[in-house]
Amino acid sequence: MEFGFSLNAFQRHGLEESLETLGDIGYDGVEILLDEPHLFPGTADESDVAAVRDLLDANGLAVSNCNAFMLKALEPTAESAAAEYDRDTEAFHHPSFLEPAAEDRRARVEHTKNALETADALGADSISLTPGGPIPNGTSEADAMALFLEGIREVMPTAEEVGVDVLVEPEPELLIETSDDFLEFVDRIDSPRIGCNFDAGHFYCVDEDPIELIDKLSAHTGHYHLEDIPADRTHEHTQLGEGGMDIDGFLRALGDRGYDGFVTVELYPYEETPHETASEAMDYLEEHGWT
Repeated sequence: MEFGFSLNAFQRHGLEESLETLGDIGYDGVEILLDEPHLFPGTADESDVAAVRDLLDANGLAVSNCNAFMLKALEPTAESAAAEYDRDTEAFHHPSFLEPAAEDRRARVEHTKNALETADALGADSISLTPGGPIPNGTSEADAMALFLEGIREVMPTAEEVGVDVLVEPEPELLIETSDDFLEFVDRIDSPRIGCNFDAGHFYCVDEDPIELIDKLSAHTGHYHLEDIPADRTHEHTQLGEGGMDIDGFLRALGDRGYDGFVTVELYPYEETPHETASEAMDYLEEHGWT
């Protein structure tokens, strides 16, 4: 298998510096952040995409995946921003597919379409996407799922046209949290381009065993995220080897099944030390015989 590192840890750094760092460390690939400050599809043009491709080539990096989950470049409307949610949420979840305001839901749909076209221009195989978003107060899970299905069905023709997969990423405290949630959802989407971005830590947080889920979700998984998680299963992305997950057991299981695609290390909370964090993650992988 090959290893990438997600650029969402480098949000305080420019793209050129970030890619040079990851190439020097020895990563095979990189997960491109399709958001500010790196490559926002809403404003990027052909020359911007070409510049990124040149940087990737210069640093010997492939695109492991494109992150269309995070979205800080767009602000929700006042109506949505004022809405109260049952759960504490991160700003990058909004605007989501589940916003009270139709124009905010539309903004997320259009961003996803633009992200698919940008991913295609980069030569990427996939984008990862929020599993709906936080459920607003007063919205039932059934109604929230109906909104999410409506939005996803609207973007799938673009995915099919450009040949890029839409990988929905289950996450704690969002609409789709568990493997069963995902399988129930994916059965309702009639497209060969829908799949799962398998985040091992997210499944660990909701009391599932990521190793046991590999086979369960293999028919749908297009890409893996990896991070460690504290032993109490708090949703906090933690450096490899410093939490409670069986990182080696998970990678061994992938290898035993012949997986030869990308596993991307995602450590976005380490924005203050991304260079050191990426290097230490690679040290772990090398010391444990994975690279």
